[in-house]
Amino acid sequence: MIFMSLSPRLIPWFLLLSLFTAISLTSSQHTTRPKNSSDANHCNGVFVSYTYSTGAKIKPNDTKNQPYRFESVLTVLNNARVELKSWRVFVGFAHREILVSATNAVLDDGSSLPVSVENGTTFSGYPAADLKSAIMTAGDINQMQARVELVGTQFGVAPPLVPLPKNITLVNDGWKCPIATKQGKNVLHVCCTPGPTNNKTVPIITKYLPRQAGDLTIMYDVTRAYSSSYWVQVTIENHNPLGRLDNWDLSFAWMKDEFIITTKGASPSIVDSSGCIDGPQGKYYQQLDFSNVLSCARRPHIIDLPLTKYNDSALGLKPYCCRNGTILPPSMDPTKSKSVFQMEVYKMPPDLNISAITPPQSWQIKGNLNPDYKCGPPIRVSASQFPDPTGLPSNRSVFASWQVVCNISQPPTPQCCVSFSSYFNDSIIPCNTCACGGCSSDRVSRTCSTTSPALFLPPQALLIPFENRTKLATSWAALKHRRLPEPLPCGDNCGVSINWHLATDYRGGWSARITIFNWGQTAFADWFTAVEMRNAAPGFEKAYSFNGTTVVVDGKNNTVLMEGLPGLNYLVGEADGKNPSKDFPVPGKQQSVISFTKKLTPGINVGSGDGFPTKVFFNGQECSLPSVLPTNNGHSKHVSTFLLMMLLPFFALLILQS
Repeated sequence: MIFMSLSPRLIPWFLLLSLFTAISLTSSQHTTRPKNSSDANHCNGVFVSYTYSTGAKIKPNDTKNQPYRFESVLTVLNNARVELKSWRVFVGFAHREILVSATNAVLDDGSSLPVSVENGTTFSGYPAADLKSAIMTAGDINQMQARVELVGTQFGVAPPLVPLPKNITLVNDGWKCPIATKQGKNVLHVCCTPGPTNNKTVPIITKYLPRQAGDLTIMYDVTRAYSSSYWVQVTIENHNPLGRLDNWDLSFAWMKDEFIITTKGASPSIVDSSGCIDGPQGKYYQQLDFSNVLSCARRPHIIDLPLTKYNDSALGLKPYCCRNGTILPPSMDPTKSKSVFQMEVYKMPPDLNISAITPPQSWQIKGNLNPDYKCGPPIRVSASQFPDPTGLPSNRSVFASWQVVCNISQPPTPQCCVSFSSYFNDSIIPCNTCACGGCSSDRVSRTCSTTSPALFLPPQALLIPFENRTKLATSWAALKHRRLPEPLPCGDNCGVSINWHLATDYRGGWSARITIFNWGQTAFADWFTAVEMRNAAPGFEKAYSFNGTTVVVDGKNNTVLMEGLPGLNYLVGEADGKNPSKDFPVPGKQQSVISFTKKLTPGINVGSGDGFPTKVFFNGQECSLPSVLPTNNGHSKHVSTFLLMMLLPFFALLILQS
């Protein structure tokens, strides 16, 4: 209509004016863009973004706890000068999310999907763990970027509202990330920059990452490689002064249908080759006798061998093997702080060449009444070296090496607990109610109180199982004029309990007595316990029935480590009384007196708290502590004696004056 109203002579000028206007508008849009924007184009580091794509209501219908499907994309883009090795990104999920699937990544803690990630989780790149820089690739975005598509379930955030995480951040060492910012309604992003030690001015290509420190490390060393198989040596080594594993169980996930045909020094917990016969392995290896294959599980569980198999030529004869799965802390015995075993692994097409080796992912290791270990992904490191097997004075490098780093994390519920007592109070402060869990069921909560504090006990009650203490506890409460809750508190449900008794306190020193009770059926060989004495540890003198020494934990020398002396290093399990029909079960028990001096701890106040531990560990796991300490108002004899001594001179003076 505009062209029709213009004369033919003016139309070319109108078109030219429109062209200049468009160019001017386009130019103004670029110049008005903020220079300090932290989007991908303006990030000279690693740009991490989380984009919510879509969501929908799913079954069941529940107005109070409605589930919703969500789909999101996590993007990691390397705009820095240096290559980003083994990228790791933390996503702080905040809506009780359950992750169902994730492409191009695995969970850093080794969890298998689906899994609850309501407290956040860390993703690691797989199969492409390294992101090259634009300088290395001439700007090839496919080598610079990782794109992780996420599908899961979240609760309570209905569309069109968006369930974004609280934060996202790169957790690789040497990078600094501010708090992530929100863009629009569905995007969270952050630009992470190199730290001072990581800000190189030239693109230096480093082939492998340096080896990392951790509470526990696992080395995956390929010692022999063939086109369709390889031999690998796995070394589990403990570095934490209080870390420990008993009956360790190591598991991992094969990513390319590999299977285990032979092991030495360890064995799969379940020997089964049926998965290969019915799977692609049986179709490819048609001439292989699968009756000799040990494990075709996608996630095998490997366990240590018993001591009797150490000299077995077929299964043992490997250094550091065959110890029933016990790995002690190096502070107890460095020669028993690691385990070693070997596996022969068969590969599948298309990885049928010598260099095509993919280590398993999602590593997990567990023990019996031991700390919880969270393991990271396998990281390619420089090849390990071992002494030449021919005896020559030289080292031989392995074919390839990966390192898995595991760190101790505090479990939600401990497996051991502590009670406190003292010479100036005749009541025992027992373990906390439900200290070790087991009180969540409706049946339990109907018969006992999960919130009421545990009842104080007379000393003899420590030797009686909790379910048989009711009469003693209620009688003691009546004697001490304490109110009884209704219903009575639930038990602690702990397999191991430890009593710390403050025995004496005098001018030059003080002493305590520690007693360990095993209420479970499992005996503990080479057990140990450790107590953190925040202010009193420098005065530690001796543990009389145990072998005691101070150890450095987290850079502080305030922890006393105690283990059984020869002949006392075995903590038996609970046993029946002499007459099971009448007598209570008897716990396994170990006890020692510990002495301290006050010379090196002037000003210490033993009775007011310094004489009680601030942390207690059994076999590496932190125990639950009582919420209160014994007070000196429960034993009137000490007060009356003190007053009598103070009043004697006064009475004597009165008698003399009369």
